[in-house]
Amino acid sequence: MTTAPSNLSRPAPGTASRADGHEQRPNRIDSLSLLSGQRELIIEHAGCEYRLRRTQNDKLILTK
Repeated sequence: MTTAPSNLSRPAPGTASRADGHEQRPNRIDSLSLLSGQRELIIEHAGCEYRLRRTQNDKLILTK
């Protein structure tokens, strides 16, 4: 009988494995803090501008 490989050796979703084998979780920030009370934020990345908007339905939309 064969068994399926264990998932214990794989990093959990949303984590990155460091060279020393420890998992590193991404930074977490509250959207209200990020937007600073505004409805829109411009993010510059690699020479491009992206807009992060909070909609009237309290959803987030990221557009280029």
